[in-house]
Formats: sequence, C-alpha cells, structure tokens
Amino acid sequence: MDTSGLNKTDLLKSLAIAEINNGVSTGSNWIKTDGDITSSYTPIDGTELAKVRNATLQDYDVVVEKAQEAFKTWREVPAPKRGEVVRQLGDKLREKKDALGKLVSFEMGKSLQEGLGEVQEMIDICEFAVGLSRQLHGLTMHSERELHRMYEQYHPLGIVGIISAFNFPVAVWSWNTALAWVCGDVCIWKPSEKAPLTAIACQKITQEVFENNNVPEGVSCLVIGGADLGIKMSNDKRVPLISATGSTRMGKSVGEAVGKRLGKSLLELGGNNAVIVTPSADLKIVVPGVVFGAVGTAGQRCTSTRRVIIHESIYDKVKNAVVSAYDQIKIGNPLDESKHMGPLIDKLAVDSYLKAIESAKAEGGNVLVDGKVLEGDEYTSGCYVKPVIVEADNSFKIVQSETFAPILYLLKYSGGVENAIEIQNNVPQGLSSAIMTNSLIESEKFLSHGGSDCGIANVNIGTSGAEIGGAFGGEKETGGGRESGSDAWKVYMRRQTNTINYGSELPLAQGIKFDL
Repeated sequence: MDTSGLNKTDLLKSLAIAEINNGVSTGSNWIKTDGDITSSYTPIDGTELAKVRNATLQDYDVVVEKAQEAFKTWREVPAPKRGEVVRQLGDKLREKKDALGKLVSFEMGKSLQEGLGEVQEMIDICEFAVGLSRQLHGLTMHSERELHRMYEQYHPLGIVGIISAFNFPVAVWSWNTALAWVCGDVCIWKPSEKAPLTAIACQKITQEVFENNNVPEGVSCLVIGGADLGIKMSNDKRVPLISATGSTRMGKSVGEAVGKRLGKSLLELGGNNAVIVTPSADLKIVVPGVVFGAVGTAGQRCTSTRRVIIHESIYDKVKNAVVSAYDQIKIGNPLDESKHMGPLIDKLAVDSYLKAIESAKAEGGNVLVDGKVLEGDEYTSGCYVKPVIVEADNSFKIVQSETFAPILYLLKYSGGVENAIEIQNNVPQGLSSAIMTNSLIESEKFLSHGGSDCGIANVNIGTSGAEIGGAFGGEKETGGGRESGSDAWKVYMRRQTNTINYGSELPLAQGIKFDL
C-alpha cells in the first residue's frame, strides 16, 4: 500500500484529523491553546502526518477543573448505564477499526495486522467493562456482634490520570478508561508525544458516543504535550490515581511523586522477558513463538522476547533453527501484509539499538545475526533495522537492561529446569515469561512458588500477546501494577467497610464493656 498522497490524506480525514490539531480537549470542547506546535512523523517513510498544538500547564488546570466538576455528576449515574455508554463506544470502534488500525500503523510503525489487533483489544475491553458494570461487588461478612451487619463496598476514586507510551498508543488508554468509566471515574489522558494523532482520533470517536448519551463534559479529557504535563499530573493532589506506562526510569519518577503525596499509582514498566526451552520442547512451537516475540512490533513491546534460555543438550539445534528463521523475516512497509517487521519509532530508537549491539560485542557476546540500519528506496525514514541474535551471558550489563529493539540474546543452561528459572529471574524486571516443554513436572515447577517471578508466566506460548481477560502487569522494576482483566478494576475504586447496628443496644467489638 502506498503511504503517501491520497491514501494518507483520506485516512486522516476519515478520523477527523486536520493539518493542525488542538491537543487539549474536555470532550466535545476542544480548547484553543497557545502551546507549541509539534509535528507527528510516520517512521514508515519519514514524512509529516499532521501538526498538533500542545497543551500548556495552564490548559491542564482548566481541564482538571472541568474533570472535577464532571465527576460529581458521572459518579451518580448507575454503573450499568455507564456500561451501556462503553458498549456503544465498542460498537463505534468496530466501525472505525480499519481506519484507526491503519493510523496506528502509520504513526507508530507496527504492522497493519498488529494495528488492527490493537483496536480489537479496545473493542474487547469495552465488552469486558460492560459485564463488569453489573459486578462491582464487595463482600458480606458476619459480625461478631448481635443485630449487626457488616459488608464492604467500592466507590469511584475521582480523576484517573493516564500516561501512555508510543508502542501501544490506543490499547493501553482503553484498558484504563473502559474500566475507570464504568467504575464512575473520569479520565485525563496524556499520550506519548510520539503518537499524538491516534490519541486525537480516539478522543473524537469517544466524543461522538458521549454526546449521543449526554455524558457530562470532562469525563474524557485529553492533554497532549511533553514531560512537564506528566510531572504536573503526577504531583497533582486532585488526581488520586496515576496510571503510567513506559520505561522503568519514568515509572520511578512517577511513583516517587505520587508516593510523596500518598496518592495511588498503577505502574506498567519495562520488561526483560525470557523463554526457557527444555529438552522436551517441540520446535514447531518454539521457533514461531520466539521469533514473533522477538521481532513483532520491531521488538518494541514491553512483552517482547529479549532472552532465550536453552538447555545445553539441544542448544545448537534450537540456535540453528532460530537463526534459519531469521533469514526468512521480511522487513519493510508495515502496511504491506507480506512484511513481518516494520520500522523502529524514530532515530533515537535506532541509536539505542546500535549502542546495544556495540555493548553486547564489547562484553564478549558472539553475534550470530548482526544488525544494521537498512538503506534503499523502501527504507527512506532511516528507522528500519535488521533484527539481531547474540550469544551472551545473563550477567552482561546490556542483557540485564531493556533495549526497545529487535535484539535477542541466546543463553545456555545445564542441569534441571530450576537452573533455567534462576537465570530467568536474575534480572531487575519481572513482566512476562514462558517455558517451552512437554514435561508436566517442568511446567509445574515453572508455575510454582519457586518458579517464574514474573506477573505473566506462560507454558508453550511466547511472552507477548496477552488477552484482556487476565490481569496484565509485572513485578520488581516492572512496577507491580495490574491492568485490564480479572479484578484489576479495584485499583480504580476506593474500598469501604460498613457496619450497621439494627438493634437497640450498642455492644462494642471484642467484648469491650463501656458502661455509663
């Protein structure tokens, strides 16, 4: 598919993207701002998509005030009715799936199928949230006192501040908003500066649905800009919950700021994900699982496979199979469905990729598939790179860190699966993990208390590609947050324990006597 001229222009118009767009919205009201104008460039060919006028810190305060006002009304709407609005949003996303998926690919550079898949995640979380809107339940407990009833209930928090990353420019926002909205919260979104147009498109799609349902202005807010907005939001006592997705460095800064004011934070940070391959593993599963995990989204997923830990008895066999598979990877325009891998997000990411390769070599890594920046008519943006495979040791400094690029480290283990698990866990991050095995004993050890220390642990599945039904997140320097499915909704609410005395006496707990 051609990425210039008519196709691109028509796509932007179909999503109401103008040549210059305001980056501040409280819903149907797009606030005129005098903030700096920045451009959004596609990493596909390096051309400009459109311009955005960024929000100022003064604009942010206006948005917060409107959100506070909206919360007073929105929290009183019955949860199932809030769920009905979210259901309609899911339907609207179905209508816009093709266009929004293409815009994700244009602006971020992931393959068209991954872009469409990301929008499907948005649709799926809307469906999940609709059911949830009728199940925001607490527990009933038996009181030790006669004629007393005790139970717990959940109330909405207020404003949820969402700071999202470029690699999933729309899905992560929806994970938070769909749940927060049915819980009765209002949201302020600060998207990545590298993907502002997809955020504007989402806001306009939401705006149409909200206007049709008379949703108060301020329930869905958008502020586009730099790190100063994220810093202000993190320090803002008016925002009880900050949900931040990004690097560990960013997350530590957000967590510290929110912690100082005793707010709540939901942190989804870096991953250093490993696949353990045991002697009983089926190579028909291993190879596609490892390769997609390593090169999908050009290695720019937080769940991308960074390390493969292979038993010494099958090491050469697995190594040769993976290296051979890399010869078949087609790199190019991500809107071309015959391509497996598109570009990195920008030239800063390319620099990080090149430095990581040099670091791996300097530490003694044996490069099996070397990297380079691709050149030619198809690679004019300078953001296309060749995926890399390096034989390494888990102790290498570069292996211990996360590089957002398609660099895969092969590690060898001997002895039992416990040794492989120890290697896997011996990194600062703890997001996603996988084991390839046909041994029930090995899989159960991997999933046991002494097994994987990650928030996600898969058997005979790769490290990337989580479903919305399960809680998503990880431990250690990954931040400990949980989004999406299971009971992740509870972070968007405040818990309250209630005790009701329906008798005529006032007995005290623990049998205490206090006679007057």
